[in-house]
Amino acid sequence: MVALRGSGPLKLGGTMAVSVAGAESNVAIGLARLGHPVRWAGAVGTDEAGELVLRTLRAEGVDVSGAVRDEGAPTGLLLFEPRLPDVTRVHYYRAGSAGSRVSADDVARSFRAQGESPRVLHLTGITPALSPQARSAAERALELAAEHGVLVSLDVNFRSRLWSAQQAASVMRDWAPRADVLIASDDELPLCLPDGAPDDPAMRAKTLLDAGTGEVVVKLGPAGATAYTAAGELHCAARPVRSVDPVGAGDAFVAGYLSALLDGADTAGRLDRAVTTGAFAVATPGDWEGAPTRGELGLLGAGPGTVVR
Repeated sequence: MVALRGSGPLKLGGTMAVSVAGAESNVAIGLARLGHPVRWAGAVGTDEAGELVLRTLRAEGVDVSGAVRDEGAPTGLLLFEPRLPDVTRVHYYRAGSAGSRVSADDVARSFRAQGESPRVLHLTGITPALSPQARSAAERALELAAEHGVLVSLDVNFRSRLWSAQQAASVMRDWAPRADVLIASDDELPLCLPDGAPDDPAMRAKTLLDAGTGEVVVKLGPAGATAYTAAGELHCAARPVRSVDPVGAGDAFVAGYLSALLDGADTAGRLDRAVTTGAFAVATPGDWEGAPTRGELGLLGAGPGTVVR
């Protein structure tokens, strides 16, 4: 989507900064900056907004050869409204957008756009919220991943302005057992579980692992994150930074986790990189602009006032 960031309450007007946003594109850029080849599958309109999205992704090293330009629908729009110092409202204009019309055939073409299957397929709970057609496209991606032995990463990413908790649960409870890596915030995890599931986080995770999920990673914001695997439970504290903008931190976390996974790191290494990339996002304005390169990962260990020469 194109993202417009207001300087204050939207009803009062004012200036707006233009950028792009989207959970999947944020993760794609985060992984590309860390040196991984990434392919983004999606749809934009044949408009200037769509060109901005594709241009930005290309500039960040993301392969958009599988992207679709839809002549019959506009590129989606997202408005950020800083309402209080620590409260930002997000307004979506995605109904009938090109992204909501992405098809199963579009995904199938992109899946093997370069003649080979990806190592990891990353999906979020946002795509199926956009429309039945978009949900079918994501379902097709899951089927292709299973057919080709591709690891599936699923970030629940619940958006209450796009669909209800009941609608989200009907999809997530089906998808979660098919995920090799399930990532969710603590309050999103119940969407993946049957009614009557235990309240204890470890028992919730065990229920999902028993159902077929490969591993469960729970984001806890300033409290860090916990990973649950067949080998047990591991917690990692958050990296302390001065918070500037929390938007996009979850996507940066996912990018860091998948980056370390692709590098063959163990659970501790994956969590460490994830909380590090998440901290970079929190400390920088924007959805993806603060995503670090591999060479910058160590900057968070520098003391206050450090000048790198």
